Amino acid sequence: MNAETVELYHPRSVSDLGVWEIDSLQLKVYGIKADGKEVSGEILRDAKVFASSEIPHLVEAEGEDNGLGFVIIHPGDLGVSVLVHWWIQGSVLCQHIRRTLWGADVPMNTATRPVIACVWELGLINAEQTIWRNTMMVAQPDPTAYLNNRADITEV
Repeated sequence: MNAETVELYHPRSVSDLGVWEIDSLQLKVYGIKADGKEVSGEILRDAKVFASSEIPHLVEAEGEDNGLGFVIIHPGDLGVSVLVHWWIQGSVLCQHIRRTLWGADVPMNTATRPVIACVWELGLINAEQTIWRNTMMVAQPDPTAYLNNRADITEV
């Protein structure tokens, strides 16, 4: 174990940033921020450009989407992560990530870096899968209830 790479856990605040409509998807948007960081207007706009330009063709290529999902925008200690998730086949979660280190000109290559999410992002992903189960994996799936039911957490 490399003890130098272990960091201390400190809760990070979570914010509700609304809903984006990108092509056929409706995406709940969340922000998570490390101490001293903000989901600035520039970061928010940049995340939406990323989602709008890269996600539609991935959704189409994968197929069988349910038209719903969520986005996590996370200005962290080392950089900004944008995680876009969408549901397919009624129970499968797809993800596309962009991670850019502070000061870097280009994002990290996520094709060669097998990262799923950090501990803070996993808290929101877990909350969202519970909401999905409770609103969509029931006898009468309710997309409106899914979109209106936000993760009931203010920090992760």
